[in-house]
Amino acid sequence: MNKRLPKYMVLKNELLGWIESGRLSPGSQVPSENEIAERFSLSRQTVRQAFSELERQGLLERVQGKGTFVRSLNLREETVQPKTIGIVTTYISDYIFPHIVRGAEAELRSRGYRLLLASTDNDKEKEMECLRLMLSEPLSGLIIEPTKSAEGNPNLPFYLSMQSRNLPFLMINERYRELEVPCLKVDDELGGLTAVRRLVERGHRRIAGFFKTDDLQGVNRLRGFMHAHREARMPLAPEHVVTYATAQKSELPVLRARELLASPNRPTAFVAYNDELAVPLINAARELGLSVPGDLSVVGFDDSALALASGVPLTTLTHPKEEMGREAARRLIAMIEGGSAGGSPPDGDVLYVPEWIERSSAAAPSARE
Repeated sequence: MNKRLPKYMVLKNELLGWIESGRLSPGSQVPSENEIAERFSLSRQTVRQAFSELERQGLLERVQGKGTFVRSLNLREETVQPKTIGIVTTYISDYIFPHIVRGAEAELRSRGYRLLLASTDNDKEKEMECLRLMLSEPLSGLIIEPTKSAEGNPNLPFYLSMQSRNLPFLMINERYRELEVPCLKVDDELGGLTAVRRLVERGHRRIAGFFKTDDLQGVNRLRGFMHAHREARMPLAPEHVVTYATAQKSELPVLRARELLASPNRPTAFVAYNDELAVPLINAARELGLSVPGDLSVVGFDDSALALASGVPLTTLTHPKEEMGREAARRLIAMIEGGSAGGSPPDGDVLYVPEWIERSSAAAPSARE
């Protein structure tokens, strides 16, 4: 069996081959779970999961007291192009991602589509497994968030396979640079620029930025951060630009923040890659006896639930979240249906403008600064 796929998926593909080859003809009874489990040395739970997947696709049906049977040909034909959309994101249950998925799911459900979810945990190997799994399913299209988009695309063959199969897909938050596919994203460079501009308006001149640079969102936010310093003709000290990778996010930025805040000429403001980082930066300042925003202003990004969860309501920039999910679903459906629901499929990208949300974590620097 293919060890790169879950066992139930390997079994499902084997049974699908039996059906397609005629080994299991329409109306015939499928061997029992016990027989299949013994034949392939699998648990009954694994067999049951494979059966459930084939039932969901309309290929099998259970008859109470009799067993499991192959459904008729006309029902099988309905599964050639099932109304199922796959979504691959870096995370599913964390941070802003549940909101994106919720928006997409609501739109898909209203249009009669089902949803298949997968998460890469921002790992290239896991992205490969997710794409392999998705492409083994009879999907109508895919919504994909690239994994570590600033570090290239080792999984390009999967994307080329989608294009050669004319499988519609689009990307959210960013896209791999070599792919010409629709993308819905925030204007991250403008976000970094806006954060510094607003702080400069308040009188800040020593602003440190913290950016995760294995994804293009962070690279672009850093670009805007640096552009704003040039625009304001403010020198940018090398130590005031802190970059880190996903694997370092829980420790390195906070460690560097403590070092900066303990220095004689400490920054008066921090711009964080996102709200998820801004909160521990605020906590690090407090642990050193500094107040926010009295001694240090902090600006986040994404306007997540975390922005209101800390002791100091966080000044931040918006991310559309649910609207992005809904619009991604709408556009993908238009690509799939070819404008049959009215008009042509939308072309080009969607670029959302991040809006400044004023709360309590950013103010003018204190007089002694």
